[in-house]
Amino acid sequence: MSEVARLADLLQSTFEGTPWHGDSVQAILKGVTAAHAAQKPMPNAHSIWELVLHMAIWKDVARWRLELSERQPTDEENFPFVADTSSAAWERAKQRLVQAHRALCDAVAQMPENRLAEEIPAGGGLAHYARLHGVIHHDLYHAGQIAILKKAFA
Repeated sequence: MSEVARLADLLQSTFEGTPWHGDSVQAILKGVTAAHAAQKPMPNAHSIWELVLHMAIWKDVARWRLELSERQPTDEENFPFVADTSSAAWERAKQRLVQAHRALCDAVAQMPENRLAEEIPAGGGLAHYARLHGVIHHDLYHAGQIAILKKAFA
């Protein structure tokens, strides 16, 4: 199996598969209602909803870097204010994350192996290899936060 294929597999398993460490991002989000996703049970902490949208934009950033774009997310995109807390809006937010994930996975699947070592434009010296592993770590970091926030509703 190529390194690109291994990265694609890790991206997929940590997001919606059966990773060795425990639940995937999608498994952790299962059962989270719009009301729970919008709540901030801890002072100065982001809501589950904000974390989901934050995860989506950083998947986009990784894909943009593969496309050689230097576009940076705005502060509003990084942790957007959630005004509409309806169930329909929550479904759209979760779908936004899924779409960002699938677009990144598609981009990775098409990437030639030799691009892994390429330094990313506007990447602070990172190579695509490190950025893609970073997306996996980022997902797991925020999935852990979401799992803890979910406990406030149990």
